[in-house]
Amino acid sequence: MSVLKELKEFMMRGNVVDMAVGVIVGGAFGKIVSSLVSDIIMPPIGVVLGGVNFSDLKVTLKEAVGDAAAVTINYGSFVQTVFDFVIIASAIFFAIKGINMLQKKKEEAPVTPPAPSKEETLLTEIRDLLKEQSKN
Repeated sequence: MSVLKELKEFMMRGNVVDMAVGVIVGGAFGKIVSSLVSDIIMPPIGVVLGGVNFSDLKVTLKEAVGDAAAVTINYGSFVQTVFDFVIIASAIFFAIKGINMLQKKKEEAPVTPPAPSKEETLLTEIRDLLKEQSKN
């Protein structure tokens, strides 16, 4: 029973829950970026390159025979995946860069020292009085 308790404690830690939320949001973000690339960015690039549809680009290694499908290398899908990666990596880079800039501003803000406590004030007064007495 202690193993189940440890597992529950592990799963309920803030880090694990945060990581799970990050993975879910990251998956959704990946779908959005894939749609952005395939539906918005790649069609104009294809038009500029002469009406090329990247998802159709492939090299046929063996033609289809009867019921057997053709054997192809679909490098167009690979090109599209590379574009997805570059856009996702760029978005993450700029997001982290923005977060780091915000953290630097927090660190650069002057930290006001806390007001001295009553005890510290009394000790300082006693020290100053003892210094004056030692001079006399």
